[in-house]
Amino acid sequence: MTAKAEPAWWQSGIVYQIYPRSFQDANNDGIGDLAGIIARLDYLVWLGVDALWLSPVYPSPMVDFGYDVSNYVDIDPIFGSLDDFTRLIDAAHGRGLKVIMDFVPNHTSEAHPWFMDSRSCRTSAKRDWYIWRDAGPGGGPPNNWLSEFGGSAWTYDEATGQYYYHAYLPQQPDLNWRNPDVRAAMQEVLHFWFKRGVDGFRIDTVHHLYEVTTFVDNPPNPDFKPGMAPTLALDRRNQYDQPELHTTLAGFRRIADSYGERVLIGEIYLPLERIVTYYGADLMGVHLPFNFHLIGAPWKAKILADLITRYEALLPPGAWPNWVLGNHDRARIASRIGPEAARAATMLLLTLRGTPTLYYGDEIGMTDVAIPPEKVQDPWELRVPGFGFGRDPVRTPMAWTGEPHGGFSLCAPWLPLHDTRALNVADQQTRPDSMLTLTRALIALRREEPALNRGSYGLIAARGDVLVYERRHGARAVMVLLNLAAAPVYTPIDGAGALLLSTHPGDAHERVGALVCLRPHEGIIVEISREA
Repeated sequence: MTAKAEPAWWQSGIVYQIYPRSFQDANNDGIGDLAGIIARLDYLVWLGVDALWLSPVYPSPMVDFGYDVSNYVDIDPIFGSLDDFTRLIDAAHGRGLKVIMDFVPNHTSEAHPWFMDSRSCRTSAKRDWYIWRDAGPGGGPPNNWLSEFGGSAWTYDEATGQYYYHAYLPQQPDLNWRNPDVRAAMQEVLHFWFKRGVDGFRIDTVHHLYEVTTFVDNPPNPDFKPGMAPTLALDRRNQYDQPELHTTLAGFRRIADSYGERVLIGEIYLPLERIVTYYGADLMGVHLPFNFHLIGAPWKAKILADLITRYEALLPPGAWPNWVLGNHDRARIASRIGPEAARAATMLLLTLRGTPTLYYGDEIGMTDVAIPPEKVQDPWELRVPGFGFGRDPVRTPMAWTGEPHGGFSLCAPWLPLHDTRALNVADQQTRPDSMLTLTRALIALRREEPALNRGSYGLIAARGDVLVYERRHGARAVMVLLNLAAAPVYTPIDGAGALLLSTHPGDAHERVGALVCLRPHEGIIVEISREA
């Protein structure tokens, strides 16, 4: 990658993930929509983010809430129309915001015309667009592969007498990416949306695109323990992360690059050593292979320091890092570590080197919402009940006000909300001590401080419960200190200058010097004077 004087927008900027069903309902049917997102764009500008990423809005039977696509080149009427999408693009771009779409290439809906043709008969021209196999030697599924959502990864089709493969739900048959017609058709999907002004794609479950051609059984997972997702009982090495992926991603990258400064982001749940390979040879893979390791990391200074150091060491030369603290699949950060600690976690996310992704609602400290059994909608929870794998609690509607239904809708929403009187945007915009005020201040500081938005690391260390790292750009340097404990901690600051920001409001300026007392769960950013 050729060095540039200025970083690309996706390097210096912040990505804000919107779950469209839950952001803003404009037509009062209880489900968020594109018109609602348009109505809230000024809020995103006020917050200071640079790009919005939309979870899928394509036509879909909604068995997996949009991740079962029945048409890749249209908008589901639940969310609006193609004209509404054009209005969103124009309105966002008019405000200096980029728009990133979800791209779901691993599988389609069973209602997609491609699959309906494929399953019509064995001689269908599209039969090989999906993965069909005969029964195993003793009858039953071709092998022991398991679906991500529980049960066999194979479903028998009575009409044609074969099984089709699905890494996820039976209603989500996997495409056969070794078929050149599939690759060509999906590349046309990228062209379609890039021509409509989309600034990039987050590519769903990209590591699943290819499976081994031998279809051999997966071995047992020696690390499996009771309480883990049943699908983890096997080592699924044969179902994903195959070498052909990188050639396919290079093709995606060539398309993206042909439209100028666009971005490709890959959803990849793999160890760090494998994630970094998705930058591709000569950085011709995705621009940002999502790094989810903060989500599952214990909230311990030594563990986080080691994670940051190891990730940076594994990055290929010229690769740009990224960090994710929450998303639509995992428990919210304020529920994982507590609302107070979440303030320091937000400072961590917005001061690490690389592109941060902020999940809607995390900026006000939203927590997981308990969903009564009769209101559960997530197919994962419905298929594997009792394990707590349901994703509904993290997908609940945004609370804009303390009014009934939180200003999200005038009617009951598709999922219940938290107590919006206690947690909403309007209230937090007026309070200097709120999570929203802190998040906005962090974003503003990151935007104006080159050491934070493009600088390198200096020191990365753990001092007991305090995580410390430096960011520097030229002669400019800042230090971030995060107390991860629930008790006050004294820690030295060599060469400390002015306090730039604290997660805790108050008289923190008096505490910065050779020795500082960090309050419980407090994080601070200070200027430092060192040799550049």
